[in-house]
Amino acid sequence: MTAQQYKELMARRRGPQPAAAAAVAQRRPAAHPGLPSVPEPPALEPLLAGLSGVGRTWSLLMPYAEKMLTSNQRLHWRREHEIRKQLRADATSLIAAHRLPRLQRAAIFYVLHPRPLKRSRDPGNWSPTAKAYVDGLVTPTPERPSERHLLPDDDHEHLLGPNPVMGAPVTTGYARMTLVIVELVEPVTSGNAETVTGTSDPTYRS
Repeated sequence: MTAQQYKELMARRRGPQPAAAAAVAQRRPAAHPGLPSVPEPPALEPLLAGLSGVGRTWSLLMPYAEKMLTSNQRLHWRREHEIRKQLRADATSLIAAHRLPRLQRAAIFYVLHPRPLKRSRDPGNWSPTAKAYVDGLVTPTPERPSERHLLPDDDHEHLLGPNPVMGAPVTTGYARMTLVIVELVEPVTSGNAETVTGTSDPTYRS
């Protein structure tokens, strides 16, 4: 009996090994979620109920994106930069399309429309995508780099948020996001901040 024949004999006696079987087994590719769909618009009344000095409002369904950023991802920095750049450009493209004016103060909610999967979702995990969208809305214009689009700045004196809200799921396609922009005609106050972040709710405090 040769050495090769001996190895083959011992392999037959041991039978299939779990590790080897797992290596041979081919992974099925993830099923494509289908074509993009338009989710049900978010209800504005609950978002506006606790705010003071509310002016105009805008509800923007962001352009469809198969790749969004979440806090759970571990992407290469170059790939993350590419996705963030595209998300910012998507937001900037809506300024002229919706004729968004320049505001002094605003509250922004980002509404996640998840895929219809049977598992719990935390819309806060999509904050990197919302931040990229807000950056795109407040990006300086090339013609007037000293000015910005939506707000003078995205600091605490001009912006409340962006804060997460769970919205209606999409029927097909990848998850989508709606930005609800609320003009604040009064200065940003601690009361407004507590309402937007949810800390005004007694159940929030431990």
